[in-house]
Amino acid sequence: MGNDTSRRPLIGIDVGGTKIEAVLLDESGAVAGTLRIPARRGADLVVDDVCAIARDVAGDRLADVTRVGIGTPGQVDSATGRIANVVNLDVTELELGALVSQRLGVPVHVDNDVNAAAVGAAAVVLGEDLDGTVVFLNFGTGLAAGILIDGVLQHGSSGAAGEIGHVPVDPNRFPCPCGQAGCLETVCSGASVARLWPTDDGVPPMPDLIARARAGEQAAGRVLGIVVHAIVDTLQIAAQSVDPKTIILGGGMAKTGEPLVEVIVDELRTREAACPFLKGLDLASRLRLAPFDLPTAAIGAALA
Repeated sequence: MGNDTSRRPLIGIDVGGTKIEAVLLDESGAVAGTLRIPARRGADLVVDDVCAIARDVAGDRLADVTRVGIGTPGQVDSATGRIANVVNLDVTELELGALVSQRLGVPVHVDNDVNAAAVGAAAVVLGEDLDGTVVFLNFGTGLAAGILIDGVLQHGSSGAAGEIGHVPVDPNRFPCPCGQAGCLETVCSGASVARLWPTDDGVPPMPDLIARARAGEQAAGRVLGIVVHAIVDTLQIAAQSVDPKTIILGGGMAKTGEPLVEVIVDELRTREAACPFLKGLDLASRLRLAPFDLPTAAIGAALA
Protein backbone atom coordinates (compact mmCIF):
# COMPACT_ATOMS: atom_id res chain seq x y z
CA MET A 1 0.00 0.00 0.00
CA GLY A 2 3.00 2.23 -0.43
CA ASN A 3 2.91 5.77 -1.74
CA ASP A 4 6.19 6.11 -3.59
CA THR A 5 5.17 9.22 -5.51
CA SER A 6 5.54 11.80 -2.76
CA ARG A 7 7.67 10.36 0.05
CA ARG A 8 5.86 12.77 2.34
CA PRO A 9 2.80 12.25 4.56
CA LEU A 10 -0.72 12.34 3.18
CA ILE A 11 -4.05 12.94 4.90
CA GLY A 12 -7.20 11.16 3.78
CA ILE A 13 -10.67 12.12 4.97
CA ASP A 14 -13.87 10.12 4.46
CA VAL A 15 -16.95 12.33 4.87
CA GLY A 16 -20.08 10.34 5.65
CA GLY A 17 -23.64 11.17 6.55
CA THR A 18 -23.08 10.48 10.26
CA LYS A 19 -19.30 10.49 10.79
CA ILE A 20 -16.06 11.86 9.40
CA GLU A 21 -12.99 9.64 9.50
CA ALA A 22 -9.40 10.67 8.83
CA VAL A 23 -6.06 8.92 8.42
CA LEU A 24 -2.48 10.10 8.29
CA LEU A 25 -0.31 8.05 5.93
CA ASP A 26 3.41 8.26 6.57
CA GLU A 27 6.18 8.40 3.96
CA SER A 28 5.91 4.65 3.29
CA GLY A 29 2.13 4.75 2.90
CA ALA A 30 1.48 3.07 6.24
CA VAL A 31 -1.31 4.31 8.50
CA ALA A 32 0.35 6.51 11.12
CA GLY A 33 -2.81 7.86 12.76
CA THR A 34 -6.60 7.64 12.62
CA LEU A 35 -9.42 9.76 13.99
CA ARG A 36 -13.21 9.73 13.81
CA ILE A 37 -15.70 12.45 14.74
CA PRO A 38 -19.47 12.86 14.33
CA ALA A 39 -20.55 14.68 11.17
CA ARG A 40 -22.52 17.90 11.53
CA ARG A 41 -25.00 19.20 8.99
CA GLY A 42 -24.52 22.39 7.00
CA ALA A 43 -21.85 23.60 4.58
CA ASP A 44 -19.97 25.78 7.06
CA LEU A 45 -19.83 23.04 9.67
CA VAL A 46 -18.61 20.48 7.12
CA VAL A 47 -15.69 22.75 6.23
CA ASP A 48 -14.97 23.42 9.92
CA ASP A 49 -15.02 19.71 10.77
CA VAL A 50 -12.87 18.63 7.83
CA CYS A 51 -10.24 21.23 8.68
CA ALA A 52 -10.33 20.34 12.38
CA ILE A 53 -9.95 16.60 11.85
CA ALA A 54 -7.13 17.15 9.35
CA ARG A 55 -5.20 19.25 11.87
CA ASP A 56 -5.86 16.80 14.69
CA VAL A 57 -4.86 13.65 12.80
CA ALA A 58 -1.69 15.33 11.49
CA GLY A 59 -0.65 16.64 14.88
CA ASP A 60 2.71 18.36 14.58
CA ARG A 61 3.23 17.01 11.03
CA LEU A 62 0.73 19.20 9.16
CA ALA A 63 3.55 21.27 7.67
CA ASP A 64 5.03 18.08 6.18
CA VAL A 65 1.81 16.93 4.51
CA THR A 66 1.90 16.84 0.70
CA ARG A 67 -1.83 16.69 0.09
CA VAL A 68 -5.21 16.26 1.74
CA GLY A 69 -7.64 13.96 -0.05
CA ILE A 70 -11.37 14.03 0.70
CA GLY A 71 -13.99 11.47 -0.27
CA THR A 72 -17.59 12.64 -0.03
CA PRO A 73 -21.06 11.60 -1.21
CA GLY A 74 -23.05 13.78 -3.55
CA GLN A 75 -22.06 15.23 -6.90
CA VAL A 76 -18.33 15.87 -7.02
CA ASP A 77 -16.29 17.79 -9.56
CA SER A 78 -12.92 16.20 -8.90
CA ALA A 79 -11.14 18.76 -11.09
CA THR A 80 -12.27 21.74 -9.01
CA GLY A 81 -13.15 20.24 -5.60
CA ARG A 82 -16.70 21.51 -5.82
CA ILE A 83 -19.46 19.35 -4.32
CA ALA A 84 -23.24 19.60 -4.59
CA ASN A 85 -26.41 17.92 -3.37
CA VAL A 86 -25.02 16.14 -0.32
CA VAL A 87 -28.48 15.55 1.08
CA ASN A 88 -27.52 13.89 4.36
CA LEU A 89 -25.38 16.88 5.32
CA ASP A 90 -27.68 19.65 4.05
CA VAL A 91 -25.10 20.79 1.52
CA THR A 92 -26.58 22.22 -1.68
CA GLU A 93 -23.35 23.55 -3.14
CA LEU A 94 -19.89 23.97 -1.64
CA GLU A 95 -16.39 24.75 -2.88
CA LEU A 96 -15.02 22.21 -0.44
CA GLY A 97 -11.59 21.71 -1.95
CA ALA A 98 -10.75 25.39 -2.30
CA LEU A 99 -12.01 26.35 1.16
CA VAL A 100 -10.19 23.55 2.97
CA SER A 101 -6.99 24.18 1.02
CA GLN A 102 -7.13 27.88 1.86
CA ARG A 103 -7.51 27.21 5.57
CA LEU A 104 -4.91 24.45 5.85
CA GLY A 105 -2.37 25.79 3.39
CA VAL A 106 -2.13 22.38 1.72
CA PRO A 107 -3.31 21.19 -1.73
CA VAL A 108 -6.65 19.39 -1.50
CA HIS A 109 -8.20 16.83 -3.84
CA VAL A 110 -11.89 15.90 -3.57
CA ASP A 111 -13.46 12.81 -5.07
CA ASN A 112 -16.63 10.78 -4.87
CA ASP A 113 -16.73 8.58 -1.76
CA VAL A 114 -17.13 5.35 -3.74
CA ASN A 115 -14.18 6.26 -5.96
CA ALA A 116 -12.09 6.96 -2.88
CA ALA A 117 -13.13 3.65 -1.33
CA ALA A 118 -12.22 1.90 -4.58
CA VAL A 119 -8.69 3.30 -4.47
CA GLY A 120 -8.32 2.34 -0.81
CA ALA A 121 -9.68 -1.16 -1.28
CA ALA A 122 -7.44 -1.78 -4.29
CA ALA A 123 -4.39 -0.54 -2.40
CA VAL A 124 -5.13 -2.74 0.62
CA VAL A 125 -6.19 -5.87 -1.29
CA LEU A 126 -3.71 -5.73 -4.17
CA GLY A 127 -0.83 -3.67 -2.79
CA GLU A 128 1.41 -2.44 -5.60
CA ASP A 129 -0.10 -4.83 -8.17
CA LEU A 130 -2.48 -2.33 -9.76
CA ASP A 131 -1.83 -3.13 -13.41
CA GLY A 132 -4.94 -3.81 -15.45
CA THR A 133 -8.55 -3.09 -14.52
CA VAL A 134 -10.06 -3.34 -11.05
CA VAL A 135 -13.73 -2.83 -10.20
CA PHE A 136 -14.88 -2.01 -6.69
CA LEU A 137 -18.59 -2.69 -6.11
CA ASN A 138 -19.98 -0.73 -3.19
CA PHE A 139 -23.06 -2.46 -1.78
CA GLY A 140 -23.79 0.25 0.75
CA THR A 141 -26.86 2.37 1.36
CA GLY A 142 -26.88 2.69 -2.42
CA LEU A 143 -25.06 0.79 -5.14
CA ALA A 144 -22.21 2.11 -7.25
CA ALA A 145 -18.88 1.03 -8.69
CA GLY A 146 -15.41 2.51 -8.73
CA ILE A 147 -13.26 1.61 -11.73
CA LEU A 148 -9.47 1.76 -11.83
CA ILE A 149 -7.30 1.12 -14.88
CA ASP A 150 -3.60 0.73 -14.08
CA GLY A 151 -4.30 2.37 -10.73
CA VAL A 152 -6.02 5.42 -12.23
CA LEU A 153 -9.64 6.21 -11.38
CA GLN A 154 -12.05 6.43 -14.29
CA HIS A 155 -14.55 9.28 -13.96
CA GLY A 156 -16.07 9.34 -17.44
CA SER A 157 -16.95 12.46 -19.41
CA SER A 158 -19.49 13.70 -16.86
CA GLY A 159 -18.30 11.97 -13.70
CA ALA A 160 -20.97 9.27 -13.94
CA ALA A 161 -18.69 6.30 -14.57
CA GLY A 162 -19.63 3.45 -12.26
CA GLU A 163 -23.22 4.52 -11.53
CA ILE A 164 -24.25 0.94 -12.03
CA GLY A 165 -26.97 1.03 -9.38
CA HIS A 166 -29.26 2.93 -11.73
CA VAL A 167 -29.19 0.43 -14.58
CA PRO A 168 -32.93 -0.46 -14.76
CA VAL A 169 -32.82 -4.20 -15.46
CA ASP A 170 -34.32 -5.81 -12.37
CA PRO A 171 -37.55 -7.65 -13.26
CA ASN A 172 -39.27 -6.76 -9.98
CA ARG A 173 -39.58 -3.18 -11.23
CA PHE A 174 -39.51 -1.52 -7.82
CA PRO A 175 -39.64 2.29 -8.12
CA CYS A 176 -36.34 4.09 -7.63
CA PRO A 177 -35.89 7.62 -6.22
CA CYS A 178 -33.97 8.46 -9.41
CA GLY A 179 -37.29 8.31 -11.30
CA GLN A 180 -36.84 4.94 -13.00
CA ALA A 181 -38.19 1.53 -12.07
CA GLY A 182 -36.22 -1.68 -11.78
CA CYS A 183 -32.87 -0.12 -10.91
CA LEU A 184 -30.41 -2.63 -9.44
CA GLU A 185 -30.08 -0.38 -6.40
CA THR A 186 -33.73 -1.04 -5.51
CA VAL A 187 -32.96 -4.71 -4.86
CA CYS A 188 -29.32 -5.27 -3.86
CA SER A 189 -28.21 -2.19 -1.95
CA GLY A 190 -28.03 -2.20 1.83
CA ALA A 191 -31.11 -0.02 2.09
CA SER A 192 -33.15 -2.20 -0.25
CA VAL A 193 -32.22 -5.43 1.55
CA ALA A 194 -33.30 -3.81 4.84
CA ARG A 195 -36.61 -2.98 3.20
CA LEU A 196 -37.09 -6.44 1.69
CA TRP A 197 -35.97 -8.25 4.87
CA PRO A 198 -36.69 -6.11 7.97
CA THR A 199 -34.87 -7.19 11.14
CA ASP A 200 -34.77 -6.09 14.75
CA ASP A 201 -32.60 -3.08 15.58
CA GLY A 202 -28.94 -3.97 15.51
CA VAL A 203 -29.38 -7.14 13.43
CA PRO A 204 -27.74 -6.78 10.00
CA PRO A 205 -30.27 -7.93 7.37
CA MET A 206 -27.99 -9.73 4.92
CA PRO A 207 -26.34 -12.25 7.32
CA ASP A 208 -29.74 -12.93 8.89
CA LEU A 209 -31.33 -13.42 5.48
CA ILE A 210 -28.66 -15.89 4.36
CA ALA A 211 -28.78 -17.84 7.61
CA ARG A 212 -32.56 -18.17 7.54
CA ALA A 213 -32.61 -19.14 3.88
CA ARG A 214 -30.03 -21.85 4.57
CA ALA A 215 -32.18 -23.05 7.47
CA GLY A 216 -34.99 -23.66 5.02
CA GLU A 217 -37.29 -20.67 5.64
CA GLN A 218 -39.26 -20.24 2.43
CA ALA A 219 -39.75 -16.47 2.78
CA ALA A 220 -36.04 -15.97 3.33
CA GLY A 221 -35.20 -18.17 0.37
CA ARG A 222 -37.50 -16.16 -1.88
CA VAL A 223 -36.04 -12.80 -0.83
CA LEU A 224 -32.47 -14.07 -0.99
CA GLY A 225 -33.11 -15.27 -4.52
CA ILE A 226 -34.24 -11.78 -5.55
CA VAL A 227 -31.25 -10.09 -3.92
CA VAL A 228 -28.56 -12.46 -5.16
CA HIS A 229 -29.99 -12.46 -8.68
CA ALA A 230 -29.52 -8.67 -8.76
CA ILE A 231 -26.04 -8.87 -7.21
CA VAL A 232 -24.89 -11.27 -9.91
CA ASP A 233 -26.53 -9.12 -12.60
CA THR A 234 -24.42 -6.28 -11.22
CA LEU A 235 -21.28 -8.43 -11.35
CA GLN A 236 -21.96 -9.47 -14.92
CA ILE A 237 -22.63 -5.94 -16.13
CA ALA A 238 -19.40 -4.71 -14.56
CA ALA A 239 -17.34 -7.70 -15.69
CA GLN A 240 -18.64 -7.86 -19.24
CA SER A 241 -18.27 -4.10 -19.68
CA VAL A 242 -14.66 -3.60 -18.57
CA ASP A 243 -13.37 -7.17 -18.03
CA PRO A 244 -11.56 -6.48 -14.74
CA LYS A 245 -8.87 -8.77 -13.37
CA THR A 246 -10.28 -8.25 -9.86
CA ILE A 247 -13.75 -7.45 -8.53
CA ILE A 248 -13.70 -6.19 -4.94
CA LEU A 249 -16.92 -6.39 -2.93
CA GLY A 250 -17.32 -3.55 -0.44
CA GLY A 251 -19.87 -1.49 1.43
CA GLY A 252 -21.90 -2.47 4.46
CA MET A 253 -23.39 -5.58 2.88
CA ALA A 254 -19.93 -6.98 2.18
CA LYS A 255 -19.34 -7.14 5.95
CA THR A 256 -21.40 -10.34 5.70
CA GLY A 257 -18.11 -11.87 4.59
CA GLU A 258 -17.68 -15.35 3.15
CA PRO A 259 -21.38 -16.31 3.39
CA LEU A 260 -22.09 -13.50 0.91
CA VAL A 261 -19.37 -14.74 -1.45
CA GLU A 262 -20.75 -18.28 -1.20
CA VAL A 263 -24.28 -17.34 -2.27
CA ILE A 264 -22.88 -15.22 -5.11
CA VAL A 265 -20.74 -18.10 -6.33
CA ASP A 266 -23.73 -20.48 -6.11
CA GLU A 267 -25.71 -18.17 -8.42
CA LEU A 268 -22.75 -17.80 -10.77
CA ARG A 269 -22.37 -21.59 -10.99
CA THR A 270 -26.09 -21.97 -11.79
CA ARG A 271 -25.78 -19.48 -14.64
CA GLU A 272 -22.53 -21.00 -15.88
CA ALA A 273 -24.17 -24.41 -16.18
CA ALA A 274 -26.33 -23.02 -18.97
CA CYS A 275 -23.77 -20.64 -20.50
CA PRO A 276 -20.30 -21.77 -21.61
CA PHE A 277 -19.37 -18.14 -22.32
CA LEU A 278 -20.00 -17.13 -18.71
CA LYS A 279 -18.25 -20.24 -17.43
CA GLY A 280 -15.20 -19.28 -19.46
CA LEU A 281 -15.02 -15.91 -17.71
CA ASP A 282 -14.71 -17.63 -14.30
CA LEU A 283 -15.91 -14.54 -12.43
CA ALA A 284 -15.84 -16.35 -9.10
CA SER A 285 -12.04 -16.48 -9.23
CA ARG A 286 -11.90 -12.69 -9.57
CA LEU A 287 -13.90 -11.91 -6.41
CA ARG A 288 -12.28 -10.38 -3.33
CA LEU A 289 -13.76 -8.94 -0.15
CA ALA A 290 -12.74 -5.46 0.95
CA PRO A 291 -11.16 -5.53 4.42
CA PHE A 292 -13.06 -3.94 7.28
CA ASP A 293 -10.29 -3.70 9.86
CA LEU A 294 -8.80 -0.62 8.18
CA PRO A 295 -10.28 2.83 7.32
CA THR A 296 -10.27 1.89 3.63
CA ALA A 297 -12.27 4.85 2.35
CA ALA A 298 -10.07 7.40 4.12
CA ILE A 299 -6.93 5.62 2.89
CA GLY A 300 -8.31 5.80 -0.62
CA ALA A 301 -9.12 9.49 -0.27
CA ALA A 302 -5.47 10.11 0.59
CA LEU A 303 -4.23 8.13 -2.42
CA ALA A 304 -6.90 8.98 -5.01
